[in-house]
Amino acid sequence: MTQQYAERATAVAPTGARNAHLSDLARILEDQQNRKLDVVAPASALRLREGNVHVSGVESLITEDGVTDVDGIYRPTAVADEGIADKLRVPLGYLRRMRAENVPLLDENVNAWLRQDPDRRFMLRAFRGDNGPGMPPAEGVARALLSDSYKLIDNFDMLLAALEGIKQSGHPTRVTGCDLTDRRMHVRVESEAVAVQARELLRGYRSPFNGRSGDDLPMVSAGFVITNSEVGAGAYTITPRAVIQVCRNGLTMTKDVMRSVHLGGKQDEGVISWSGQTQRKTLELIASKTADAVRTFLSREYVAARVSEMEAAAGRPVAEPTKTIEHVTKSLSIGTEAKDTILSHFIRGGQMTAGGVMQAITSTAQTLTDADQAAALEALAIPALTAAAAHG
Repeated sequence: MTQQYAERATAVAPTGARNAHLSDLARILEDQQNRKLDVVAPASALRLREGNVHVSGVESLITEDGVTDVDGIYRPTAVADEGIADKLRVPLGYLRRMRAENVPLLDENVNAWLRQDPDRRFMLRAFRGDNGPGMPPAEGVARALLSDSYKLIDNFDMLLAALEGIKQSGHPTRVTGCDLTDRRMHVRVESEAVAVQARELLRGYRSPFNGRSGDDLPMVSAGFVITNSEVGAGAYTITPRAVIQVCRNGLTMTKDVMRSVHLGGKQDEGVISWSGQTQRKTLELIASKTADAVRTFLSREYVAARVSEMEAAAGRPVAEPTKTIEHVTKSLSIGTEAKDTILSHFIRGGQMTAGGVMQAITSTAQTLTDADQAAALEALAIPALTAAAAHG
């Protein structure tokens, strides 16, 4: 697949990338890091006006760099709306309808529930706006409304710590692609030096992208994907991921995921600024866990064992592709649009087996522009293999 690098521009900071290089991701994260504002505030300090979050009465942050005003206007993302709905127990579908059709009613509903418990505290994660020196503050972005016990593990710091852990492991690796959305960061890492043959798994398969044959290149590389969410959409995880070299399909093995949940003690009110010692200990732990995970996942024994498990089911013939894929996609709650692409990729792949269904899932995932949807679909590849083998 060719590189697709895209920024969803806002007045605040670029917030997205798909199949970007590591250097591109690092630049976006560094810029975001400089604009982040994280504050624990009581409900009495929060209001919705014209659909935007207004913060008032929160003490400014004073640092060596100057004074950072917290009070201001923040435009909610879809993720922030989900947090508002969750924390105030407003049905999400209703909140979305109000935002689309009746913003004054949205303001009235949200503000009524905020007034219900004015001392309740929330963590607001935001990006500051910037109109330049001497100008009034620009509208910022409300990224998430979270519990005040949410533990911050920022993407930029976590990425640096994870890369340090990879370095500590001593394994030769390369970052093959990075995604960043409003919800999550995904960083895919591969080691072609750690690869095994998978002739049975790839017998008769050809890449839907370039027509190359799995019989000619029956190799599977070891790898993993690092995922983190700054906005409550998932833990920091390292998930093993095998890579089919002939087509670059990825097979994530979620049963072996290593995770670290973003929960901690209650935060004090005001702007959050962790001490250097606290940050250092957290990042040292991430580096250590990453090194351990790399040593486990980047071994020929581990990859060979997982390939052997897949091969046991992959050879089951699929006599009626349309019915089998209908069954698989329905049982795994895969949407109609993706289902049609999966069937197309299955036919082009030429492997009329349960393994071919698995490959069609992963190759379809590569074509999706939404990185979170792509990762979710790829994670269903091995369950799809099991479902297709059982269906026949």
